[in-house]
Amino acid sequence: MLKLALLLALVASPLGAQQTLIDEGFNAFYNLEYDQAIAIFEKAIVQNPGLPDLHNHLAQTLIFREMFRNGALESELVSGSNSFLRRPKLNPTPETEKRILDEIAKSMALADARLKQNPNDTAAMYANGIAYGLRSNYFWVVKKAWRDSLKDATAARKLHNRISELEPNNVDARLVQGLHDYIVGSLPFGFKMLGFVIGIRGDKEKGVRTVQEVARNGKLNRVDAEILLCALYRRENQSKLAVPLVQDLIRRYPRNYLLRMELGQMYSQAGDGVRGLQALEEVARLKEHHAPGFDRVPWEKIYYQQGSIQFWYNDLDRSLENMKKVAAASEVVDLNTGVQAFLRMGQIYDMKQRRADAVAAYKKAIAYAPQAEAAQESRKYLSTPYRRM
Repeated sequence: MLKLALLLALVASPLGAQQTLIDEGFNAFYNLEYDQAIAIFEKAIVQNPGLPDLHNHLAQTLIFREMFRNGALESELVSGSNSFLRRPKLNPTPETEKRILDEIAKSMALADARLKQNPNDTAAMYANGIAYGLRSNYFWVVKKAWRDSLKDATAARKLHNRISELEPNNVDARLVQGLHDYIVGSLPFGFKMLGFVIGIRGDKEKGVRTVQEVARNGKLNRVDAEILLCALYRRENQSKLAVPLVQDLIRRYPRNYLLRMELGQMYSQAGDGVRGLQALEEVARLKEHHAPGFDRVPWEKIYYQQGSIQFWYNDLDRSLENMKKVAAASEVVDLNTGVQAFLRMGQIYDMKQRRADAVAAYKKAIAYAPQAEAAQESRKYLSTPYRRM
């Protein structure tokens, strides 16, 4: 569930009054219960419409609900093909899109008003920085507007830098700084040049160290830092370091089935396909027993993740069987899952020397989601058969 495109949006931990209600909202949020979280944050806003943080919480939840619906919270398995530059756009309704931007604008206006009265109001700076981070995420994930996204990310960084100057012991404010360092440090050369033009710098290693510090010593942002570290460790092929963090998050948010799927992926990336499949078998068991939150898990998601592990560990017959189950339900699964299933089928057929079947599967991937990264990869294999590197 952890994508670099959405990292800044996660740094929106509760602040200020109404803590119990906010905690309830975030408990629902991290358990993937976005409708409930939205209702709770709306209630909190009615009680205190002048608190900018509440508008950030609502905007964040609206964004993540869209990402969840589109399958964008799920990370790729083992292959490392998780580019946050080539993901397809989300397509929220005009009403949802307007609401997201309106809530961010309200938060900015409220924070700006407080900062005009007191330029050193660190709580207002924090809220304003989070609002810029959320809008950066919106530009990146929804609009693919790189320049606007980087500009807002830089504004968030500057605001939180100022908090660190005023409150050197405020560890939580460093999370945005760490993420900014890592994300910009991860950009391809062309985007780094864009960043250089508008004054952005980046340092991946420094970014990871900063997020680690918040995970160890943060107060409000410790949980967020743990979640983000999982994403960073996976991108850096250090999944073994992420496993205990995910296990801790599962204990905190037991209704979040994506965390258990993430655990399976991390075991697999770390070289333990057996434990990876066992983690997914536990998801299936919880679904069969109607554990809270697990009735929502589509069987096709489980089949796809199992098939992906089997693919990378050369259990091709079982992988193909699972991918066929996903493909048979391509009308109901999200685009990401569907197009990846067709791609994997083509690759398996190529590995089995069934070229005609492989080409047919690649064509289905392209027709299913033409703009997706998996469809672009499928186009390559139409002329050159897939070979395991």
